[in-house]
Amino acid sequence: MTLIKSISGIRGTIGGQAGDNLTPFDAVKFAAAYGAWIKQQRNKDNYSVVVGRDARISGKMIQNLVMNTLVAQGIHVIDLELSTTPTVEIAVPMEHADGGIVLTASHNPKQWNALKLLNEKGEFLNAAEGAKILEIAEGGNIDFSDVDNLGKITKNRAYIDLHIIEVLDLSLVTVKAIEEARFKVVVDGVNSTGGIAIPLLLERLGVDVVKLYCEPTGHFPHNPEPLKEHLADLSKKVVEEHADFGIVVDPDVDRLAFVDENGEMFGEEYTLVACADYVLSRTPGNTVSNMSSTRALKDITEAYGGTYEASAVGEVNVVNLMKKNNVVIGGEGNGGIIYPESHYGRDALVGVALFLSLLADKKMRVSALRKSYPNYFMSKKKIELTHNLNVDGILEAIANRYQDENVSTIDGVKIDFPENWVHLRKSNTEPIIRVYTEAKSQTEANTLADKFIGEIGEIAKSL
Repeated sequence: MTLIKSISGIRGTIGGQAGDNLTPFDAVKFAAAYGAWIKQQRNKDNYSVVVGRDARISGKMIQNLVMNTLVAQGIHVIDLELSTTPTVEIAVPMEHADGGIVLTASHNPKQWNALKLLNEKGEFLNAAEGAKILEIAEGGNIDFSDVDNLGKITKNRAYIDLHIIEVLDLSLVTVKAIEEARFKVVVDGVNSTGGIAIPLLLERLGVDVVKLYCEPTGHFPHNPEPLKEHLADLSKKVVEEHADFGIVVDPDVDRLAFVDENGEMFGEEYTLVACADYVLSRTPGNTVSNMSSTRALKDITEAYGGTYEASAVGEVNVVNLMKKNNVVIGGEGNGGIIYPESHYGRDALVGVALFLSLLADKKMRVSALRKSYPNYFMSKKKIELTHNLNVDGILEAIANRYQDENVSTIDGVKIDFPENWVHLRKSNTEPIIRVYTEAKSQTEANTLADKFIGEIGEIAKSL
């Protein structure tokens, strides 16, 4: 059982001992720290926070604890109930709220939940802000309101619809062309809120929708991370239904992956590549993704005359670099699309609309579209952490061993070889070391990953 405190929020497993897991005590503790931080930001009479959740089994329990903690601090809560992470993100500025909390553990299995914390712009907190909240939580010096000054909870179930309207109004979303293309699409909503939002968006675009696991029960029918090995049912359904393609999202709908008409993975890394191809063809400019994302985005960007740059892993890091470079589109290779015209957050609804606009424009099958892009293959492996594993020492030793190569230590260790790369880093969201590689073939990518896993084991024994 685990509790992880990072710039990505407070994430942990349900049950167990307080302080070691995401128990009710911990949910209240960190919600109160966030509420105290919110009140430190501005001196005003009224404060409000938007709160929404994915469909996890523990979601309603955790949400009630969080909301009533804020109420006890005199903070008004706009309760979106079942929602998506990007929906909460757009709701915060629309409500002129002081911040937002999303109760979701993204792609983690059902025993996990988390508090994702947003600022008044509906964007993730930066490292300094996250550190301040942790400091407040550990200090325990938090004031609560008297009985005459408690906050109130207001329910608002309209925001998924408002989010869809916002997506349909984006300048590059060609609603009429999509309607005329008469697409048929299978949607795997992993029994969470993507099963609500994505079909509604598609229906507004005139798409024939086949639903698969779209009941928001929180009982995930497969591992909720949208990777090839978890999507056999979606691939089978696409072929059976003679659909144009399949869509899968993670439980909070900020990651997006596609399956082509043959049931083959388009590749979650190529979600951003395809959306960037479309956006750059209309609005040339620069792009950003994180260091663990495919080189194909760099290739596509430079083909359009733009500049590509990589950030440290973490949405807030990607967003900060996007703002600095004034990019037209960015995101993460895990299927996260960040389109500034909409908002600075990963958004599967925006990704779906841009991808459909691209297909309607190119009038080609999804398999042919994938073949039109530079072909790279990734291996994504991990090493479970143990208490005696000196991660920092291991990464430092790897960097020293390969110091004559193109090495970056901005986020863990990334080594760019001429024909491939490897990125080793400690996860922000799980107790693991991530080992990502990319090469010109799957065999080469897997071999490279296994080589570095072996080197990590060898170094660990010597430390």
